[in-house]
Amino acid sequence: MKNIFKIWIALFVGVLAVSCDKDEDRAVISETTAAKVSADKNAVVLDELKGSETAITFAWTKAGFNIASVPAQQIEFAIKGTGFKNSTVFNFDKDAVTGGITHSVLNSLMFNIGAVANTATDVEARLKTLVGTAAFYSNVIDLKITPFTPNPDIIYPKINVPGAYAGAAGYASWAPGNTANLFSPEKDDKYRGFIWISNATGDNGKYKFTINQDWPGNKGDDGTKTGKLVLDGSDIAPATIGTYYLKVDWAANTYSSVLANFGVIGDATPTGWGSDTDFVYNPATKTYVISSIILSNSGVFKFRANDDWVLKFQPKKDEQTLASGKAVQSYFSAEGTVDGDPNYKVSESGNYKIELDLHNSAYYKLTVTKL
Repeated sequence: MKNIFKIWIALFVGVLAVSCDKDEDRAVISETTAAKVSADKNAVVLDELKGSETAITFAWTKAGFNIASVPAQQIEFAIKGTGFKNSTVFNFDKDAVTGGITHSVLNSLMFNIGAVANTATDVEARLKTLVGTAAFYSNVIDLKITPFTPNPDIIYPKINVPGAYAGAAGYASWAPGNTANLFSPEKDDKYRGFIWISNATGDNGKYKFTINQDWPGNKGDDGTKTGKLVLDGSDIAPATIGTYYLKVDWAANTYSSVLANFGVIGDATPTGWGSDTDFVYNPATKTYVISSIILSNSGVFKFRANDDWVLKFQPKKDEQTLASGKAVQSYFSAEGTVDGDPNYKVSESGNYKIELDLHNSAYYKLTVTKL
């Protein structure tokens, strides 16, 4: 028994000695020379039409370290005065000492840190060097960057709704690459949006769902007509003509379809709160239009579906006065994006054209234009 105990003691001491040797051999990295960064300009107005062009170029001297290392290099951005608490980064090659960022990429980075579209924003930038989990920073430079409003058709995920209906709606029939789309505003695999069907007889109004603007992976009804999807499933047939609000949970393989024919109503309109003036779909513009209507600046109006109050397009929160010819984002009450029951109004009475663009559920667009 004593011999066994001595053996255990010897093993413990041996392990302890090896552990101590390893700790002594472990080097601690430290910075011997700080990095320094500069930019070729200190003010940038970003332009969507120049999306692939370089907006700003950074140049830097690398940080030096007490041991050989292969660091990662990033330019880190944050709103000025935040201490880089809500920052975002752009990665550069480990060997780079200069690099540019395009208009479109820098625009996305600006929205990541909370910059406001079409507003000059004071931004701080620095070189962030990563060695393992250790981060080392350069000097901070001040920038003034004006981002543009990003195109929602590009930045939000989407699925496609090809079908026989699409040709009359201004697209191409049964063409996933040229059809109405459902978007995912929350980027969570749940899609929604509107399609217009002019003919529901026979096969004329049928549709399916595809992704990546192609047929592989397409989904249709599972044959039960209970809102369940399967790969290569059956075509979906509408009950009647009109505008449909579709919702698809791509991961859960479910869908829903609700008829939603919109009109304008309110005491600013000729028929007051008693009845609606209906929109007409225009296949050429793929928008819903009321070509001519008298609107009074002493009243208000909103947009509702099916002569009912369940589905409405409204301002986000407060009453909104619309400027002639200026498009604004409109909000759909059924999506939980409207606070209260706000209305629209115009500043000047007169004859107006009203246009609702519902092609992208991430940005419904309303325009009223005085005629």
